[in-house]
This record gives sequence, structure tokens and C-alpha cells, in this order.
Amino acid sequence: MSRTNLLALAAAAAFCALATLIITWRFYGNLTAVPASGGALMWCLAVLCVIIALRVRDRKKDNRIGLDRSQLNPLRVAQFLVIGKASAWTGAIIGGSYIGMACYVLPMAAKLSAAADDTPTVLFAALGGVALSAAGVWLERTCEVPPPTDAELVG
Repeated sequence: MSRTNLLALAAAAAFCALATLIITWRFYGNLTAVPASGGALMWCLAVLCVIIALRVRDRKKDNRIGLDRSQLNPLRVAQFLVIGKASAWTGAIIGGSYIGMACYVLPMAAKLSAAADDTPTVLFAALGGVALSAAGVWLERTCEVPPPTDAELVG
């Protein structure tokens, strides 16, 4: 599995931001209020990714990854890597969408009371998406292990 390309994450976030900006610009009057639950969920997932990354990093530092009961199973580390990759992409896509909405809501906050009401929630969710994406990338990078040496492959 290859590393998540940061440029591809940024491109996906920019695409989603632009698409959401266009949709919000056209249909904002028909939308309901933005719920805070989306942003809260992204922040919770970001915190979870950070906690897992810290645990894996500590286990790697202490050389406690292996198949013994007192060690962290390598398969579990690989599963955490996949969670990190999925979190990075989820944060980029959803965070980019909220950034696009913020690009419409912020300038309109002085003119529309609905936009003024949505501004804190949209900013909270946009920052949560960015935080989730960053935490996912860090978790993925933390779960990487170097390839085995020739001596490890033979013996």
C-alpha cells in the first residue's frame, strides 16, 4: 500500500469545496440549518486517530509490536493504517465541502440572518475536516514499518 498523496488530498478538498460552493450559491435558500453533529463527529474521529497514533508510536519506540500477548499485533497496526488512510480522505472530502460552504456563508453573514446563524457551525465542521485529514495522515505515517532486511527474510 502506498502513502496517501498529500497533493491528491488537497485536490480532492479543493474540488469538493468548489462543487459545494456552486451548489450552496445556487440552493442556499432551500437548505436547512447546518447541524453541528457533523463537525462534532469529525472532531471526535480526529481525536481518536491521534490517540491511536500515539499508542502505536509508543509501541514502536519500545519495540513492542509482535505476536506476543503483551505486544501490539502487526495485523492490528495494518488495520490502523487503513483507518488512517480512510480518515485522511474522509476529512479532505467532507472538510473541503464545508470549506466551500464557508466561502459562501462568511461573506453573506452580514446580509442574511440564516448565514450568520450557520457561520459558527460551518467553521467548526470545516476545521474538524481539516483536523481529521491531518490526524488520518499522521496515523497512516505512524503505522508504517520499514521493509524487512535480507537477513530477516532468510532467517
